[in-house]
Amino acid sequence: MKVLELTAPSEFAISEKPKPSPEAGEVLIKVACCGICGSDVHGMDNSSGRRIPPMIMGHEASGVIEELGEGVDSWNVDDRVSFDSMVYCGQCGHCEKGETNLCEEREVMGVSCDEFKRDGAFAEWVIVPAHILESIPEGLSFEEAAFTEPLAVALHAVNIVKAQSGERALVVGTGLIGLLVVQALKRAGCSEIVAVDMDQKRLDLAMELGATASFLGTEDCGAEFDIAMEVVGAAPTLEKAVKAVRKGGRVGLVGNVVAEVPLALQWVVTREISLLGSCAAAGECSDALNAIASGEIQVKPLISAIAPLEEGADYFRRSRDGKEGLLKILLKP
Repeated sequence: MKVLELTAPSEFAISEKPKPSPEAGEVLIKVACCGICGSDVHGMDNSSGRRIPPMIMGHEASGVIEELGEGVDSWNVDDRVSFDSMVYCGQCGHCEKGETNLCEEREVMGVSCDEFKRDGAFAEWVIVPAHILESIPEGLSFEEAAFTEPLAVALHAVNIVKAQSGERALVVGTGLIGLLVVQALKRAGCSEIVAVDMDQKRLDLAMELGATASFLGTEDCGAEFDIAMEVVGAAPTLEKAVKAVRKGGRVGLVGNVVAEVPLALQWVVTREISLLGSCAAAGECSDALNAIASGEIQVKPLISAIAPLEEGADYFRRSRDGKEGLLKILLKP
């Protein structure tokens, strides 16, 4: 089969690999399309230690089941599916509490690290455990369904901060996930959603998708928010989020570009600000698909390009360079 392979740090090649066969509890999916995730772009140089080459990345995909492994009786050949990126055991204490994203044995599709390696969906076919599959609603395109996982990440973040109707929210960072968070907050009933970014075009898009106001990062965006969502993962943006919430406010930590950042500890403590980390998703994939299918969440405006797998290396480079403001690139085998 044809694959887009990470052959060395930041180096790609179109390669031929044997077509895989599903083992017990797995299915073989004929990939329709797969999105380039920011974590793939940041990780392709292997600085994160989670994209050790050679490997096949890609965890935001959709397609059709072509073959069932032994014991898979809840799915059928030709079913249209997408999937969560997190492979969980279903048996540990966290899984039993529904915290599948915190599974003690968790693995991630399209990730290669010292602990495990799972090839992803930048390929003609991909093997996926049956228990992380999601059925694509009738009428929903494969391109839209490829947003299942990133939207689930945004929905999980909003669930973590327990956004309530009528609350005021700040979103710091309007990249792909930030723009989905804006829409998720609107869906949750927030009365005011203020977006902050350094890119005016992304702020304009945030306004189209539900933000009520927008500001460049150098501008005063206001204060006394009930919620601030930090969707970058850097020191300046975290400080802005923490300083913008009211006493007793909540800060959702979604971005994680860097491993460590300074923290205004006394400010957080004396104002009883809650810092709430959000990791991946835990059961929100079905809700994500339904939200897209119903029109509550718009993903088509977030697609910057749909391209063949052969153009993947170029789009990775362009995404890394960041000069074009690309959001979601969907690759088709």
